[in-house]
Amino acid sequence: MTIATTLEERRAIAETVGKLLAEESGEKRVRAVMETRDGIDRELWSGLARMGIAGLLVPSRFGGAGLGPVELELVAEEIGAALACTPFLSSSVLAAGLLTASQDEAACARLLPGIAAGTTIATVALTGERGSWQPVDVTVRAEGTKDGANDGAFLSGTASYVMHAGVADVLLVAAATSDGLGLFEVASHGAGVAIEALPTFDRTLRLDRIAFAHAPATRIGGAGRPAIDAALRLALVGRAGEQAGGARRIFDMTVEYTKTRIQFGRPIGGFQAIKHMAAELLLEAESATSAARDAALQLAQDHDGADEAIDLAAFACADAFAKIAATAIQMHGGIAFTWEHPAHLYLRRARAYSYLLGSSDLHRERFLTKISAQSHDGSVAP
Repeated sequence: MTIATTLEERRAIAETVGKLLAEESGEKRVRAVMETRDGIDRELWSGLARMGIAGLLVPSRFGGAGLGPVELELVAEEIGAALACTPFLSSSVLAAGLLTASQDEAACARLLPGIAAGTTIATVALTGERGSWQPVDVTVRAEGTKDGANDGAFLSGTASYVMHAGVADVLLVAAATSDGLGLFEVASHGAGVAIEALPTFDRTLRLDRIAFAHAPATRIGGAGRPAIDAALRLALVGRAGEQAGGARRIFDMTVEYTKTRIQFGRPIGGFQAIKHMAAELLLEAESATSAARDAALQLAQDHDGADEAIDLAAFACADAFAKIAATAIQMHGGIAFTWEHPAHLYLRRARAYSYLLGSSDLHRERFLTKISAQSHDGSVAP
């Protein structure tokens, strides 16, 4: 991968996206979309698609912008800050990344143009009931795929925690085959497919369970594991960006509140205890942003340490967002515990995203395992 844009161009992209979100996805709009059945702001998604955001990672030959992780992270920061109710992470990042990495030209030509235009919503089913997002957790099985045949496959089993499956047009499913893990395209409302909405703490995010009962499927590409790994790297960068953006937004909101909330005849921001709390949260917000952007840069440059940087960003951004959102509620006081105040919306997003695509504990363990292995083989200085 390479960085296709200049710093000025990236700033312009982020500012343009941020402006649209400020105009079209304010708190009132987010709350309204939260209460809908689909949980998707289709008008906003159409606007983002016209700007090229839906096809941000889609190669230009398939109608996309052909950009990479660095641009993805910056756009994700804006989307996370606004708590935008869109299928950006599920369709434009995870699904588009999976298709591109599969190197299946026919599947890419069939699906990517619609994803880039925002007219097709795709999602990816990669995990089972445990939600570990690891290959061992895949419980869907494929039949009729002997000798790598691409047609005549049928899927059976269950996939859980699938983002926006209820509104998706296409499901991309990881399934066990006789020759290892494979990828399959399934019509979301086709025969043998039953989608059940799961309860979520964060109503800006929809998660579903999908039961496959001999569901017709078309195989995509060959070996599925490399494509899945590549797509998850991109998705984790996107998730980290959204978390960093959300953390920064709730931090800024809290600081502004401490400047205007009067107690004992003075703004509460003038009290030393509040200053210390704010300073600590600023460090958390800055560290999260740095971790997310570093992971994006290392992935874009195919750096040897990209996997470690991505795992670090995954747990650092999740932990920082959760801490900032929880502390922000304390700093606001009783008003933040009410439904009418937006602080709890950020806490809900922080909690939900801390498990999406793997928990902080999982990514911390993976990071430490990789660093330890490098230390033992001498590739990392003691």
